[in-house]
Amino acid sequence: MIDKVYKEVEKLLASDNSGHGMEHINRVVKLACIFADNESANKDIVTLIALLHDVDDYKLFGETNLANAKEIMIKCNIDDNTKEIILKAISTIGYSKRLSGITPESIEAKVVSDADMCDALGASGILRTYAYSKEHNRPFFDKDTFPNLNLTVDDYKKGSASGVNHIFEKILRLPKMMLTKSGRKEAIKRQKIVVDFLFNLFEEEDALKWRTFLINYIRDNN
Repeated sequence: MIDKVYKEVEKLLASDNSGHGMEHINRVVKLACIFADNESANKDIVTLIALLHDVDDYKLFGETNLANAKEIMIKCNIDDNTKEIILKAISTIGYSKRLSGITPESIEAKVVSDADMCDALGASGILRTYAYSKEHNRPFFDKDTFPNLNLTVDDYKKGSASGVNHIFEKILRLPKMMLTKSGRKEAIKRQKIVVDFLFNLFEEEDALKWRTFLINYIRDNN
């Protein structure tokens, strides 16, 4: 069953170059399964949620009402009870959902949410941000445009002015959004990688105002 779902997801996301393709899915599945062991979650359910969590992402497909997830699960003969569990979980996962006040409820959904957010942090998160910026013809770093630290859901969905702005507007906030002990531990470790990267980037770019901005951001958000 899981293999069938994997193949359907792979067909759908194989051509993605924005950081939401199968490399991302594979990392989220792997990390979510590690978290599932630590948090006593159902690993099969966790794996299915992780595989399907981006197949209806509005950034890739627009607003679909989970049509792709539903179609895949019908093709793969997922039973109705499991479908309901999966759909409820993926409808609560994502940064825009959290900005809207929607939070995953089941331990399986929490585990996948944490794994997904952790993949936006660390070295992979930096590479994904760069890939997304490139795919959407946005600069990775614009010295003249500082982040919007009071994002609404609509602001977030319009997209950040640059990749670095996105890091401040979303990525560095993720550790506080973790819902499990495993997620918090991993997110803090990965956040340090991102902060170190930014310090080095601003030094190499001779962007002293940005370095000060980062120092103040860390002070105000820790």
